Amino acid sequence: MTQHIIIAGAGVVGLALAWQLARAGGRVTIIDPEDPASGASYGNAGALSQGSVAPLAMPGVLKQVPGMLTDPRGALRIPPTVLPRVLPWLWRFVASAKPARVLEIAEALQALQGNAIDHHRMMLAEEGALDLLRENGQLQLYRDEAGFAKDAGSFSLRRRFGHRFEILRGAALAEFQPGIAPEYTLGVLLPDQGSSTNPQRHALTFLRGAQRMGATLQRGRVQSIITEGGRATGVMTDAGPLAADHVVLAAGMWSAALLRPLGLSIPLESQRGYHVMIPDAGITLERPVVASDRKAFLSPMEGGLRVPGTVEFGGLKRPPDPRRAQYLLEDVKRVFPAARTDSAEPFWMGHRPCLPDSLPVVGPVARWPGLWCAFGHGHLGLTSSAPTGAVLARAILGPAPNINLAPFAPERFA
Repeated sequence: MTQHIIIAGAGVVGLALAWQLARAGGRVTIIDPEDPASGASYGNAGALSQGSVAPLAMPGVLKQVPGMLTDPRGALRIPPTVLPRVLPWLWRFVASAKPARVLEIAEALQALQGNAIDHHRMMLAEEGALDLLRENGQLQLYRDEAGFAKDAGSFSLRRRFGHRFEILRGAALAEFQPGIAPEYTLGVLLPDQGSSTNPQRHALTFLRGAQRMGATLQRGRVQSIITEGGRATGVMTDAGPLAADHVVLAAGMWSAALLRPLGLSIPLESQRGYHVMIPDAGITLERPVVASDRKAFLSPMEGGLRVPGTVEFGGLKRPPDPRRAQYLLEDVKRVFPAARTDSAEPFWMGHRPCLPDSLPVVGPVARWPGLWCAFGHGHLGLTSSAPTGAVLARAILGPAPNINLAPFAPERFA
């Protein structure tokens, strides 16, 4: 009997899952009140960072919190008026930075996304869209050895799980990437990482393939999960009820609210990101270049140079801060002094759904058979979308996936 699966959310994670479920023979309905791939799936950096196994909270992170509160230009920003609301989240965030917990998180991230590019390559190849995939690495820049040393723990975890990197200093860095400001004296080439030339088209390619295999996209808002007999049996939408054998929450920041009436409280927080597009920056990049001191990406894309970055706590309702976008334009000139920014388009701001332990919620909801989760991927949504889709499709329709989903369970926050 064909299983009907409703996916609440048409971001890249939900669309990758829809592709995998449709390919496995499921009858798939995707529901979203907005256009598909119009949120963070549109506005992200395009990075495919399968080697990013280190959590955001590393040992010593507590020392960074005062700067988040006091430096309005900081790459990580918590407006003081927001602090009371996010304090419980920050407490969990800092608590997850214990060395033993950091290793557990890294092992889980490696299991989920360690071969993410292989999944993306397979899916894009089947859709005839390999032009979206760039596999020539990423370059991280540091001003000096001290800045690089701050990330020593992250690079140690990369090495532990077999992710290669090469250190470039001085003339070697300038030769590899011409035009970099001399203040950046050290670069780290991550040759096994990749990127997308157009993140929105990337996600819509998954949708096109899912629809080709029978999935349907429905415009609407999921208002609640319908339960009967101790299990999830469908969703209530703004157009009425819709029955299903399985329901998957892949609605990013809006997922936790749908779980709350069912007795699950998930500490999901938006780490708001900004980007500016520069159609004619006057510089040539073959791969994303990351200014590590500013947490800013310079990503070459089909439409020009995209400059995403900054982490801002502000929730879903606080207005965007245009200054954050202006700082990104300044970052471009700081890294590449010869770059032009006069063609910059109006800025974009979106919501990265982040959990304090840097792990997404992926898998079944134990108390409610038939209900599944696929949200909270934080800064790695595009990277993790394809492997999350593959793993969860097998968990729902079989055969059982070959990774342990326990580290990603929603119940871990009980």
